[in-house]
Amino acid sequence: MASFTLNVSLPVSLLDNGWMDNSPELLSYEYEFQPEIGEAIDILPGLKWLRLPLPFLLGHINVWLLKDGDGWAIVDTGIFSSASREAWNSIFSSCLGGAPVTRVLVTHLHPDHVGCAGWLCEQFDVELFMTRDEYLLCRILVADTGLPAPHEGRRFYRAAGFSAEQMFRYIEMFGAFGKVVAPLPQAYRRLHEDRNITIGAHEWQVITGHGHSPEHACLYNAGQNVLISGDQVLPTISPNVSVYPTEPAANPLAGWFDSLHRMKTLLPDDVLVLPAHGKPFRGIKGRLDALIEEHETGLQKLRQHCREPQRAVDVFPALFKGKITDDNLMMATGEAIAHLNYLLYEGEVGINTDENGVRWYQTRS
Repeated sequence: MASFTLNVSLPVSLLDNGWMDNSPELLSYEYEFQPEIGEAIDILPGLKWLRLPLPFLLGHINVWLLKDGDGWAIVDTGIFSSASREAWNSIFSSCLGGAPVTRVLVTHLHPDHVGCAGWLCEQFDVELFMTRDEYLLCRILVADTGLPAPHEGRRFYRAAGFSAEQMFRYIEMFGAFGKVVAPLPQAYRRLHEDRNITIGAHEWQVITGHGHSPEHACLYNAGQNVLISGDQVLPTISPNVSVYPTEPAANPLAGWFDSLHRMKTLLPDDVLVLPAHGKPFRGIKGRLDALIEEHETGLQKLRQHCREPQRAVDVFPALFKGKITDDNLMMATGEAIAHLNYLLYEGEVGINTDENGVRWYQTRS
């Protein structure tokens, strides 16, 4: 089964936030205000902006309603909590005017996006739309709920340099994903890369991204020049790019770089970006450049830091400005390994595994 950790009580937001120093560049924001929880703002004809509560640092997630015939399609859903369900029930009565939900679309598998999807599909007897990798991995992670931490996960964090106390924290937290994600429908409709999906009067192109999650779906409406970016592009914070015990040799940062460069070629700079967190903005190409530069800066710091042998837990000061605590330790470890794996695949660092199974990374001379 998949090895994935989530501290439900506080750092669900750590799935969505990078830990590098990220100075937001100048962007053009469309709105100085934002909707209150359970209220809606009309962004464009047939497109509404809503926010749902999150019980951690970010405080909210943006979700979007798209006019779809006589009803509305939902894009992203919030975590599965009583507060989210209460907000949705308020939206149904106050914002939809009695119109039905026609379908549910989810950008990616993280709980603040997919959490209420199964519940909404059941409430309205509608289909779920996701990319295949996101749907299948989400099903696996939900199935892990309540299971003991696997040997592969313990081996992964031992190799990273976890202490006995830190390992206990991992074991304690394992299998919590499904506590904030309603069970998904047993069938779904697949979102395909570069294929259009018709929602109401508009065509939306599916643009997939990698790195933050396996097959993240962004939705681009060229006619209205608007992009629903999910977590792939955020205005003021860097999406987390991590390696998990399920695939310890993964190279998600390479996929992240490829995705951002590709988006620069596909999208006009004046596209209106509707992010999952923060305010709608324009100026995506500058934002993409800043995200790329941020990770490249982190890699350069790692090259210097690893002149002497380092474990994954030893490189945190080179990458992260914020304090690493029990609540964000595993996310920080995943992001550190993502950067180390990138340098490993580029042939810039080597690995030595000691007798205790701990991996030591060192820059090649």
